[in-house]
Amino acid sequence: MEFEIENKELLKLYKTGKSRKYRLQPAVLEKFFMRIQQIEAALTIYDIWNNPSLNFESLKGTNRYSIRVDRKYRLEFEIDWHNEESTIGKFIIKELSKHYGD
Repeated sequence: MEFEIENKELLKLYKTGKSRKYRLQPAVLEKFFMRIQQIEAALTIYDIWNNPSLNFESLKGTNRYSIRVDRKYRLEFEIDWHNEESTIGKFIIKELSKHYGD
């Protein structure tokens, strides 16, 4: 599936591996890149939903979703659906946030 990184600091992190805002441990950075690759490799949303380690969920009160990067961080995004069945779309990545609920 397609993806776009809307957050400038997150885009800088993706392109260079470094960012002032996101000072991540190497293991977290590696998992961040792995999650982007998983999104890119997915043919439909089911490839993401059916992977229990990603813990895909809808964020309450918004039209955002999130997947787990590791136990501490989550990748937040919106999806611009390309079909009526809502199975194929473009991931618009908004934020890499700390998550304490897991």
